[in-house]
Amino acid sequence: MNQRQSHTRNFSIIAHVDHGKSTLADRLLEIGLVTDQRTKKDQILDSMDIERERGITIKANNASFDYRANDGELYHFNLIDTPGHVDFTYEVSRSLAACEGVLLIIDASQGVEAQTLANLYLAMELDLRIIPVINKIDLPSADIEKCKVMIEESLGLDPDEAIPISAKTGLNVKDVLEAISKLIPPPKGDTELPLKALIYDSFFDSYMGVVAKVRLFNGRLKKGDMIHMMNVGRQFSATEVGINRLSMVQVSELQAGDVGYVVAGMKKMGDARTGDTITLANRMTETAVVGFKDAKPMVFAGLFPINGEDFDELVDAIEKLKLNDSALTFERENSAALGFGFRVGYLGLLHMEIVQERLEREFNLALITTAPSVKFRINTTKEEIYEIDNPSKWPDPILISKSEEPFVKATIITPDHYVGNIMSLVIEKRGVHMDTVYLSKDKVQLTYELPLAELIFEFYDKLKSYTKGYASLDYEEVGYRDSKLVKMDILVNSEPVDALSMIVHRSKAEERGRVIIDKLKELIPRHQFMIPLQAAIGSKVVARENISALRKNVIAKCYGGDISRKKKLLEKQKEGKKRMKQIGNVEIPQEAFLSILKTGD
Repeated sequence: MNQRQSHTRNFSIIAHVDHGKSTLADRLLEIGLVTDQRTKKDQILDSMDIERERGITIKANNASFDYRANDGELYHFNLIDTPGHVDFTYEVSRSLAACEGVLLIIDASQGVEAQTLANLYLAMELDLRIIPVINKIDLPSADIEKCKVMIEESLGLDPDEAIPISAKTGLNVKDVLEAISKLIPPPKGDTELPLKALIYDSFFDSYMGVVAKVRLFNGRLKKGDMIHMMNVGRQFSATEVGINRLSMVQVSELQAGDVGYVVAGMKKMGDARTGDTITLANRMTETAVVGFKDAKPMVFAGLFPINGEDFDELVDAIEKLKLNDSALTFERENSAALGFGFRVGYLGLLHMEIVQERLEREFNLALITTAPSVKFRINTTKEEIYEIDNPSKWPDPILISKSEEPFVKATIITPDHYVGNIMSLVIEKRGVHMDTVYLSKDKVQLTYELPLAELIFEFYDKLKSYTKGYASLDYEEVGYRDSKLVKMDILVNSEPVDALSMIVHRSKAEERGRVIIDKLKELIPRHQFMIPLQAAIGSKVVARENISALRKNVIAKCYGGDISRKKKLLEKQKEGKKRMKQIGNVEIPQEAFLSILKTGD
């Protein structure tokens, strides 16, 4: 191991959402002299506007900086910041694959939360060195001793190693850098072996093409090297290699243990797949890096341009976004109501919201999303098995012998006095109680199994309101279970609107249908004729409302006189309305589709 490698430290910051990862990253970069008074800003590693506005990290980002330790040695640190929200766990697993150690941040006033545990298990699976950090000790409600007890009892880590800090004020942050230099091991790897580098992320630059972010495990990589992508099987010439010091800085070469980037004239998103291994074309490594698990989409929804002429732009935009977001899956779809678009797979509702917002902002598109659904499994009478993520592909009920839906294991951590509220919510969502563990005298970890379709429909919002924002949630898929599923159609003026169809559990169909019909009644403007709105399962109508017609007062000019004259005028009007209804076309406003997502508002 050479001098440079022995003084390199690759580490990541992991924590529950809003426990202070990005703020600590800001302070570390200030001490590492990457930022100064002129360039300093909050959440500096959160490069997207949307991350700053929401105060969350969406993309894992990285920065390299130098630090002179108390013993006088100069260390080269590679910091990889990670998201905290459950939807972006795949970003965390990718970042950890490039590290030797992690800082696990715990909020001094909130203690251990659901994502703290989930991220800890990810780090343990990869056998990383874990340093606990207790943040926000400047808050009046901070309880360091209680956190230390939870670190020992809930996480099984050494509480004496925990470093109490305030990332906001900078208190004790230097102690964190000292701990990184002393406790996190230097990267292993041999610079003389053939090149072996993992692509842990990539993005598209309009001048350079695809830029691959890499972690080198063996060998060296220089400008001009002919590189070979092991999974894709393609070769490129490296035109630029470098490291990220908040801006991209070219270097003469990267070597084993380094984290950096490579530009090689790659034009298509498929050229630099995340998780792929880069090696040299003339001296290949025998085995690829063991990549991380592929992110599996959990939620599916249609994505359509509001203006049909923008479809080609949407195709281009979604392919470029896929490069920067490897969890995104999509296939083309055609809807009678909305025209051409895509069926897109997301990791969760937040991911879905973020993708739509990024496409609208970064590519100036106006988009609409249909009601989200999950992937159901159908066993037919002919003993065939189908996976269905789109209500339009639902087969005739006569052909279905068994229907199954995905279930998840949900871990909820909450103050103990909200347990009753959570239990009633989970029962309402068809959940089953599995386990209860007390993490401290007033903090409980509840484990449930419940259908994923119920989890994505208002569950998180209701959980937060039932517990005044104190509960935290993490979930993982546990497979498929038998379920009585039906396809519910929404009919407007007796015509089914394919974009509003959904697959629901039989017991929830009437309630869900009633909510959607009431919402549509508010949103669809009145026409010259009466419009019936119906929710139907096959030929059975489970909910119905009418939007009454706009009517001109045709008998206004008849004062007094014979009643039969008034009746004649009203009958004439009625006939006109009837004819109009046959040829009338009901315009459904865009808000109607969007409101289906927010039926709980």
